[in-house]
Amino acid sequence: MILSATLSKPTAAVRDVLGNDFVRIKIKLITASTGASADEPQYFAEMFTKTQVFHKKMTGSELDAFIAAQIGVTFKSCVKRTETEEITLLANKKGKFTQLARPAQKMALSTGQRKLNPQDKASEDKNAPHAQNLQSGAIPSSKARLNRTKNYIIAEGTPVPFLVHLGVMTAQGKVIASKYDKFRQINRFLEYVDDILPEILSAQNASGTKHNPSAPLRIVDFGSGKSYLTFAVQYFLTEVRHIDCDITGLDLKEDVISYCKRLASELKLSNLHFSVGDIASYGENARPDLVITLHACDTATDYALHYAITHNASAILSVPCCQHELNAQLSYKATDSGRINQQEFAPLLKHGLLKERFAALATDALRAEYLEEAGYKVQVMEFIDMAHTPKNLLIRAVRKQNAKSTRAEADALTNALGVTQTLGKLLEKTWI
Repeated sequence: MILSATLSKPTAAVRDVLGNDFVRIKIKLITASTGASADEPQYFAEMFTKTQVFHKKMTGSELDAFIAAQIGVTFKSCVKRTETEEITLLANKKGKFTQLARPAQKMALSTGQRKLNPQDKASEDKNAPHAQNLQSGAIPSSKARLNRTKNYIIAEGTPVPFLVHLGVMTAQGKVIASKYDKFRQINRFLEYVDDILPEILSAQNASGTKHNPSAPLRIVDFGSGKSYLTFAVQYFLTEVRHIDCDITGLDLKEDVISYCKRLASELKLSNLHFSVGDIASYGENARPDLVITLHACDTATDYALHYAITHNASAILSVPCCQHELNAQLSYKATDSGRINQQEFAPLLKHGLLKERFAALATDALRAEYLEEAGYKVQVMEFIDMAHTPKNLLIRAVRKQNAKSTRAEADALTNALGVTQTLGKLLEKTWI
């Protein structure tokens, strides 16, 4: 049985045949048949363009037909992995095929896994998670073995439906090695949600009204994308903490939202909703208990924070991304536009990489100041290790007070830099 397949090296015919400029297709087994009368194995395909990811499900027979139809036509290379071997199919310009196969044992050793000598085997704990995987032929990386020792909120070993469908877990509940970073990210984010749950449940809004314990928690995820975290929060609150919730995911990409709607329908998650829309024009007026923004690009984060503030959200979890706004305004040279001469910042601004990072930090510092001004207790924290993503700052804000503090520190920074910042401008208009 095929466990996974990867098609790469696209030909010029890929758009004509498949309808898009796919550069790679990755297919993984998500469920396996258990007997002659059982259903066919089911596969999950991720079809990548340079900027988008499309999803498709197929049965075992459909997978065989798909690979046969595409290899040499739309893709020149296909690597299939089974429990016993790795098979590589290569097609040349004339359409001739070359097939290479190697045993799974050799493939595993080539990833850096050492052989166990007799002393090692004698001392190996057969009940340890990595020992079980060695016996099943799955050789985890050292990172994966270390991850298995952590007591995650969503633990490995029990299949979680949304993670299986999204290709993070197998049907048996094992985390797929290439998805361990995503698995860690999901659990880390849920830890942040869990930390502030008591404050959300006891928080007062601007009018002094507490959350109604009989009402579901209202959560909005702006820029939800493929919605790993949206599904994760729904699962965590419903299945782990047994708290009623109603969650909305919003994104501009129609294909992604359509996929998330289908998945929510398949999993029968009636309290999970998805809509296509722009954060800046989102019109829902009901007060959210929690607003989430994960990698909402550039000023989209500001519009999400502004929505949270003006709708008295009890808490905000925001991981900003692509902070271009200040970067475009900063310059250490005098200009004719009336911009303040920023020569004092020349060492930070004359090198592109340093300027970009400085602009990002200044942007998030201003966002934190504006949130404090709006009555939130704010913490800027590390989301996950820098090794996994450079976008690793999380702004956590919990409503604590109604009075607005002075924005003197934010104004001092924007004046010194000679810049304006979207969240500050939006709040100025709101409070005038």
